Amino acid sequence: MNESKVALVTGASRAQGLGFAVARDLATRGYHAVLAGRNLEQTRELAARLTAEGLSADAVRLDVTDPADVEACAGHLRTTAGRLDALVNNAANMPDFTVTSLLDADIAAARAAYDVVVLGTWALTLACLPLLRAAPAARIVNVSSGAAAQIGADVDAVRAPGYALAKYALEGLTTALAAELRGTGIHVEAVDPGSVATHPERGDDADDRSPTEAALDIAAAATGYRIPVT
Repeated sequence: MNESKVALVTGASRAQGLGFAVARDLATRGYHAVLAGRNLEQTRELAARLTAEGLSADAVRLDVTDPADVEACAGHLRTTAGRLDALVNNAANMPDFTVTSLLDADIAAARAAYDVVVLGTWALTLACLPLLRAAPAARIVNVSSGAAAQIGADVDAVRAPGYALAKYALEGLTTALAAELRGTGIHVEAVDPGSVATHPERGDDADDRSPTEAALDIAAAATGYRIPVT
């Protein structure tokens, strides 16, 4: 593992999820993919699926809202790799999916979204900074969402307002981190993968991108390699 670049992908415990698709893409590019998710059994099964394909991967339990989990995840990376070349902050939740207006907001749900999307991302990034600094050229990718574009767009009503505001704040956090880390060799950016078909129970649209397709943009940002458009 020490000879391979190392990538940590959060929110990677669902086979049909974007996190697993990103981890697979990075592993096929030669990275050792560390899959992180709240359900360790599921996450280990997915990492085992990658290793069965001849790819390099392992798994850690990670609830980004739990300080003990965050520190344990960083500790795992310190022990097994000693550095981190790419951090993909993909973990998110949308507890207010059915809410269609700020005026009808469920504040408890909004707080839950903010804790994961913003504070969880922030906490994990800080915990991983020494590992990122240990890499020759590291990259942090925060997975954003088109939902953030509702804020300030003069829309009639903000759908999933807690989630939308959390993603909007995540973009602000990304901009601030990029500025503070400028010149350190750590590149920071946010990527909106578009509407992705990862939750059939919510009614995915026919024109949603597949997780595999959406993962290409995130993996490209995490590696710094983008396929030229022809």
